[in-house]
Amino acid sequence: MEYDIRLTLTHSYHLPAGNGRHVVRVVPRALGQRQRLKLSMLTIDPPPSEQFDSVDFFGNQTTTFVHADAHSKMVISMACRVAVGQPEPLPDAAVNAAQLAGELADLRDLGPLSPMHFLGPSPRLVSDPEIAAFARSIRRDGDSVAATVMRLGEALHGIMTFDATATTVDSNPVDAFQLKRGVCQDYSHIMILALRALNIPAGYVSGYLRTLPPKGGTRLEGADAMHAWVKAWCGAAPGWVEYDPTNRCVVGTDHIVVGYGRDYADVSPDIGHLRSAGNQTTAQAVDVKVAG
Repeated sequence: MEYDIRLTLTHSYHLPAGNGRHVVRVVPRALGQRQRLKLSMLTIDPPPSEQFDSVDFFGNQTTTFVHADAHSKMVISMACRVAVGQPEPLPDAAVNAAQLAGELADLRDLGPLSPMHFLGPSPRLVSDPEIAAFARSIRRDGDSVAATVMRLGEALHGIMTFDATATTVDSNPVDAFQLKRGVCQDYSHIMILALRALNIPAGYVSGYLRTLPPKGGTRLEGADAMHAWVKAWCGAAPGWVEYDPTNRCVVGTDHIVVGYGRDYADVSPDIGHLRSAGNQTTAQAVDVKVAG
């Protein structure tokens, strides 16, 4: 499946802002046969005084740019075409909790893909006793780690209500869990905390999701937003499994990966600093459609 993706991030400032430095992660990753980036274009308006591309620790493509001059509005636009292959079937190898603990104890790898980075606290996630208790209530003795991941994702989906007004990008996942409401970022953060409470390495995946128009309705261009889901390490043989708790499904060809990290802080689409005063607003528009 090939997709054409367009993203627009608009920052509007009440008073002109200057001395800005931003790091952007919005271009899909190249992931072998699973995901091939065929072309991409990133533009910033006003044009920055400095700009360069790099790859972060987790292998995500980043663009860093600087605005030395004052500006009242900034628009980041990304367009790309990406080919997504059929996902690998769920692994047959069944690793249980005790076996996983043994494999983790034997690990000596601290590279970007090491599950050791995804076990403890991370910039936006600190363990919570209520979420941990929820995770323990879902776990079943004898289940494989992969089965636990699926069971936990389904259970979380069952108790949460998707509500774009309940939280913000800065909300604490513990608050979202208590409200039982939130968006994909909240679902993913809660599931990551729950999995880590069970000593299952879990991380955050940012990306895009192809959505279909409502039955009998028309597809609205630019009406979507970036999406998030979870990756969990189920043992050396099964490897990483990606699960979307917001949609209660294993990740498939409708999911396009932009970045992997420990939580949202590692893969934020736009992070940085600037000098300004007064209020500012941010708008995001995403359009994912089948190429043709």
